[in-house]
Amino acid sequence: MSRLQILRELKTKHPLFSNNQIETLLNHFLEILENNIIKKNKIEIRSFGTFFTKEIKEKKSAINPKTGELIYVPKKNKVRFKPSKKLNILINEK
Repeated sequence: MSRLQILRELKTKHPLFSNNQIETLLNHFLEILENNIIKKNKIEIRSFGTFFTKEIKEKKSAINPKTGELIYVPKKNKVRFKPSKKLNILINEK
């Protein structure tokens, strides 16, 4: 689902809000998520799931699959999502 589809869905469910209000609300929500992920804070949305960052360790002897040469991969942070139990049940029902 794209950002535009989300905005349209919100508009159909909440017709009293203007398009600008809905877009501003979505922008603020995503900005809050982004800022907290950058700060490495855990973001828990009840009944949906948790966003968190995980540090991936450096790899000193990874292999390039094309050339077969050894390469160095520095440590980095990845964003992870863990779905809630309720969301897991909903996903696995269908």
